[in-house]
Amino acid sequence: MKYEIMLPHQIRKAIDESWPVVLSSGVLEYHAEQCSVGTDALIINKIVDELEKEMGMVVLPPLFYGVSSYAVAPPERNGTVNVSAETLHLFGRDIFRSLLRIGFRNVHVLCWHQSENFKDGMPTDLALKLAAREAIFEFLEKENGEGWWGDNNMKNYYSDHEHGKNPFNWIKFHPVHNEENHKKYPGDHAGKAETSLLMSLCPEAVDMNYWTNEIWYAGTAKEASPEYGRAFAESIKENLRNILTVKI
Repeated sequence: MKYEIMLPHQIRKAIDESWPVVLSSGVLEYHAEQCSVGTDALIINKIVDELEKEMGMVVLPPLFYGVSSYAVAPPERNGTVNVSAETLHLFGRDIFRSLLRIGFRNVHVLCWHQSENFKDGMPTDLALKLAAREAIFEFLEKENGEGWWGDNNMKNYYSDHEHGKNPFNWIKFHPVHNEENHKKYPGDHAGKAETSLLMSLCPEAVDMNYWTNEIWYAGTAKEASPEYGRAFAESIKENLRNILTVKI
């Protein structure tokens, strides 16, 4: 369910049944001439919208503001909106603080922007990961007092981890495009992959009449098709099904 239209009793049901709570994280960034500036978040959110019809989940409003940088193009007349990592960190921390206080313990942040470097981290996901860790530490200390981890009641902490009981899994981060998918469907920036995904998931956000071969990273977009985009989207959906159906 879309979080913004949920009633309190529905929120309580989602908490009690440990529904996955999904936050799509993208940016507003220039994606060549044929793709919309919201490409990164749109791709995730449209796929999540399809998954929402299959399972109980809470879909938070997508996060379109992130550390886009101006590496691709300057913002003037191109549309990129860049939010500093420091600002995003503070904003994310307040979001995660609220989600924990509400009672959610199965939060999943799905990342697309610069996710080819997800293992080492990039500014957007690193800022949000730090925010989540800080929010969890703060919550645990408020709930259990200082010294909570060193208390004798926590003597099973490491064995509990082995059995999946880990408070730091309350908020998890995932690249939407995992390594296995990447081998079959290589990612790009406004090339065949992203353009095809938009054609399939959000056709109003792409117009090939504006495609130009003068932009190197968009060159492969001439090979884009809705059929390729649909196959790519289905592989992403299968990856997310596996992630979101694991109970915390």
